[in-house]
Amino acid sequence: MDNQLLTGVIKQFQYYKTAGDKILAQLSFEDMNFSPNDESNNISTIVKHMVGNMMSRWTNFLYEDGEKVWRQREQEFESSYTDKDEVLAAWEKGWAYVFNAISPLHESDLNKIIYIRNEEHTAAEAIFRQLGHYAYHIGQMAYIGKFLKADQWISLSIAKGKSVSYNKNKFNQDKGEHPFTDQV
Repeated sequence: MDNQLLTGVIKQFQYYKTAGDKILAQLSFEDMNFSPNDESNNISTIVKHMVGNMMSRWTNFLYEDGEKVWRQREQEFESSYTDKDEVLAAWEKGWAYVFNAISPLHESDLNKIIYIRNEEHTAAEAIFRQLGHYAYHIGQMAYIGKFLKADQWISLSIAKGKSVSYNKNKFNQDKGEHPFTDQV
């Protein structure tokens, strides 16, 4: 990798993975399978869907359509994990696909044309599409987790009611050239 953009993209994916890690660490397997209604996905199912997407999109990223013929997307929305360890193992497996595909990329790869469901994207567009997709689902996971844990929830960012003290601490530090993703 020879590009600050790619380095930044990897840091963003790491940031969202870490947010997901922190969510999953706070929840029991039972929590992961809570669904507010029949139309909503539980966290376990969201993870299963994300992993299916990650495997499909990032396998042979630059050379094959991102929607693989072997993907069974509808099955991703059927609960099948039997315990928390299985959810966590799948989560790690999915992210390995992401990082293994992005890490070897070079700046010259970003303008290559790839396809997702036969729709043309530059590699950069496809990467940003996936970054947004994963952030969306991790937000859903955080919302469900916070709902379930209520006052036991450990905030992923600035805790409610703590903005003033957080900002005071930040502004009492020297400015630096350290992106927020360096804290991941």
